[in-house]
Amino acid sequence: MKAPLYIREVTETERSALESGLRSADGFKVRRSQIILASARQEKASKIAAMVGCTAQTVRNVIHDFEERGVACLEAGSNQPHNVEPILTASKRERLQEIMHQSPRLYGKAQSTWTLKLLAEVCQEQGLSETVLSAPTLLDAVVRLGSSWKRAKQWIVSPDPLYTLKKTACARDSVRPKR
Repeated sequence: MKAPLYIREVTETERSALESGLRSADGFKVRRSQIILASARQEKASKIAAMVGCTAQTVRNVIHDFEERGVACLEAGSNQPHNVEPILTASKRERLQEIMHQSPRLYGKAQSTWTLKLLAEVCQEQGLSETVLSAPTLLDAVVRLGSSWKRAKQWIVSPDPLYTLKKTACARDSVRPKR
């Protein structure tokens, strides 16, 4: 069994910052101050978690954060990811545009119009991504290319070879003269 995890000895300036954090209007700061001060009293993570209303792992994370950053850990960090690089880089987006300007049939697909699902499959097959891309990822790439995406429509196609002839004849007969 591992030894309980406690924080190091808290300095007077840190203690005053933690105690003022207890009176803060920010719930994040209050909770973290409670956790750190309880750990300074040598209370176990599971007991602190029950007292504060979180998990023992959260308590351990706060203790590790305090060890790394000191009282700066009382401030909530950004929720934004550190790396916001798009999955499809500029060169891959150019390749995507080349793919979109060709028929899906050139890539062995049965239909002649692109759908996001079909485009995602072809992107994976062509090596643009290791996994099948999601629709939002593809839409983001299309927007970054300066294009737009509209839902693919399936047109009614008749197996009758004389369909176009009959259709134009029918349309011609149905035209009424203006009064």
